[in-house]
Amino acid sequence: MTQMLSEQALADIDREIGKYPADQKQAALMATLTIAQRERGWISTELIDWIATLLDVPSVRVYEVATFYSMYDMDPSGRHKISVCTNVSCMLTGSDHIVEHLQKRLGIKLGETTKDGQYSLREVECLAACGGGPMMQIGDAYYENLTPARIDTILDDLESADA
Repeated sequence: MTQMLSEQALADIDREIGKYPADQKQAALMATLTIAQRERGWISTELIDWIATLLDVPSVRVYEVATFYSMYDMDPSGRHKISVCTNVSCMLTGSDHIVEHLQKRLGIKLGETTKDGQYSLREVECLAACGGGPMMQIGDAYYENLTPARIDTILDDLESADA
């Protein structure tokens, strides 16, 4: 089997697999997908097949998990992946206005990436922060109680940090 990940990523995956009985290593599927995406940036078809072989599960099982959860990207995304919750709690507090503002500010629509590769804008079903809606996630950071002005500050800070 061709090695698709670094030695460090493989060691991290082995550590995750080691948490389960030998005949239950498929239980490490989500952790393996997370490690693989962190290193490769997204989950390709080839990576799905490789993970399936590694965990002794059918490729379709890996695909089902990778496409079910919004945290896994099935195509390349920008340096900063912006996930906006549009579920009912966030919708009731104005997520539609947040999406409109982000689309205007970034010049892209939901599901697209800016031409410079800096931002991807995604709609997600729920980010489990219903009391703080509207909200979004960028990388591992949650931003709640959003307004257009707060979004501009967040994006300005990201751009300053990238410079």
